[in-house]
Parts: sequence; C-alpha cells; structure tokens
Amino acid sequence: MVNNQVNIQGNKVILRDLTEDDVKHIYYWIYEAEDREHMKWNGPYIPVEPKTYETFYNDYKDDLKIAGTKDPRSTLVIEADQKLIGTVGWYWVSKHTNWLENGIVIYDSTYWSGGYGTDAFSLWTDYIFENMDVVRVGITTWSGNERMIRLAEKVGMIEEGRIRKARIVDGKYYDSVKMGILRVEWKSRKSSR
Repeated sequence: MVNNQVNIQGNKVILRDLTEDDVKHIYYWIYEAEDREHMKWNGPYIPVEPKTYETFYNDYKDDLKIAGTKDPRSTLVIEADQKLIGTVGWYWVSKHTNWLENGIVIYDSTYWSGGYGTDAFSLWTDYIFENMDVVRVGITTWSGNERMIRLAEKVGMIEEGRIRKARIVDGKYYDSVKMGILRVEWKSRKSSR
C-alpha cells in the first residue's frame, strides 16, 4: 500500500479501493446494464429492491470513507483492462467470534471463465488473512452456482455444511452450501506456492 491506498496487482486483475465514480458503475451493472447475467448467480433467491442512485450511494458511504486509511477494507473493486469488472467484499456473520464470509461478483460476463475471478478471489482471500485477525474465511452460496463452488475450492476452501433445499431459484429448490478455509490451511497453501 502506498499512501494507505489499496492497490493489489494480480496476474489478470487489480484489486483497489472504491471511488465515487465506481459506485456509479456498480449501480449501472445492477440496475441499468443490458448484461445483468450476474444477477442470476449472485444470490438470485434475494430480490433486488429498486433504489434511487442517492440511496444506493449511501450504502457505499462507509466503504468510501475507509479508502485511504489503514483500516482493512470490506469492499474492493476488481479492475481489468483499466475498467471496473466486479467487486469483492466480506461481511460479519458474527463479529463476536471473528466469523466472516467473503464474496465476489464479476459484473461483466465477458470476463467470465478467463481466470479473472480466480485471480481476484485468491488475492482477496489473501488480503483478508493478511489484514485481519480471523481464524477462518468462508462463503455461502447455493448448489446451483457451481462456478462459485469451484472457485472456492481453487482457493482451498472445503465444504463445511449443506442445508438441503433451503434456496428457491426460478421455482426450484437448491441447497445452501457453506465452504471455508482456516488460517492454518491458508498458510500451508501459501507456503507451498
């Protein structure tokens, strides 16, 4: 980090701090873009509520304030070819027990299946373990999102739990899948790279 700005260079992507201009691009991908294929995979069992840009912007105020500080980020932008293609983020499941889950969304489907998500998610998982005092990092997805399950496996996560028929997507039931990696497992993988 230079001047406390997060800018992590990967093989295919850069993870960097969120800017006000990025919020406009994210709003576009969620509410206005013709290509919104990502909406079919990223929690499609939770309806996306319509929001004005002002309301949407307010959701990102804390992320914008933290940019440039020494505090760990909860959201970073995924950039490729000098443009925003997605975001990574984490949220507390239980702050009292240091239990968090992370996630990734590649909005621009032209960047799917090209290793961009793998690069970004690996960098993001490393960032969390390197900057936060957590014992594990996990995800929750649905059994129909096979890409996310494979991506989690690529960064060393294993399936830790499955809640059967807990998600409804397009009128069909799917399992909720929980996966995770422990810090000790992450360190072992990192030292063998």
